[in-house]
Amino acid sequence: MKQLMIAERSLLLAHLFSTVFGLADLLIVLPNLEIIINLPPVGQALFQWSMAGGGAAYIVFGALAVALYGIRTLGIGATLAFLIPSVFISLSSELLGTSIGFPFGDYAYLSGLGYSAGGLVPFTIPLSWFYMGFVCYLLARCGLQVNVNSSGLRHLGAIATEAILLMAWDFVLYRAMSQTQFPFWAFQEQGSFFGMPYRNLIRWVGTGITFMTVAGMFWGRKTILLSRQQLNLPLIVYLVNFAFGAIITVVSLDARFLLPTGLSLLLGVFPAIALWWVSQANQFSQVDMFLQNVVSDDEVKVSGCQVKMAVK
Repeated sequence: MKQLMIAERSLLLAHLFSTVFGLADLLIVLPNLEIIINLPPVGQALFQWSMAGGGAAYIVFGALAVALYGIRTLGIGATLAFLIPSVFISLSSELLGTSIGFPFGDYAYLSGLGYSAGGLVPFTIPLSWFYMGFVCYLLARCGLQVNVNSSGLRHLGAIATEAILLMAWDFVLYRAMSQTQFPFWAFQEQGSFFGMPYRNLIRWVGTGITFMTVAGMFWGRKTILLSRQQLNLPLIVYLVNFAFGAIITVVSLDARFLLPTGLSLLLGVFPAIALWWVSQANQFSQVDMFLQNVVSDDEVKVSGCQVKMAVK
């Protein structure tokens, strides 16, 4: 378990480093080509590698860190029960979108995000759906303290909260990846919501709700209680990915885009921090559950002894 934690934290650091490196490339190096020209051969080779594979590495590191975190905290079964539907449903949705324009509209991926499945969707895209969906759902589920005794409404509330966190991330991600000087995908239409089509936003949320519902069915009413400290990685991953899109949006675009960035803070960052904060109460819930289990076991043992004595 200790080795797993070391690997998890190393991958998280790699994710953070690649985020900073990517921001430097997009905001400092590319707009000033003389920097590249003046670099030594090693620096130029490193820059070329970062442009060719840096975007993919950023996502892969994040997905691996979150996957190992899930295995360590929830077990491999629960992690796979989330990973498989999130990857396959999001990939199917993206393949439909890039081939027939449904559900996201008429768009196409450009270079910079790795090998593309079917020449349409980079393999990293469903991985990003997985790890961001996973951290959003854990924050929502643990913050709302969904457990074995929770009603169906509370489970639905966790899914809705996760969808809002994903939507808030998309407010900055969409613009950072498609409307700046160096885009990673291109839409053939300009939407009404600061360049984003409303249907793209709605169907983005719909895709998240779909795979989250399926994953939630696999998880069933399993109690997942993680303390604030145990939720540090999900919160860090969410904030880092938000910051990546927000910084590019604010620096590269004009002041009009401060509003969607502010909405991202209001609907994403602040709720994520609040959910992380209130999850501290789960430590006491875990103690209560443990005591209940002990009492229940003792009652069974006592009952068993009484039965044996009655038989004698």
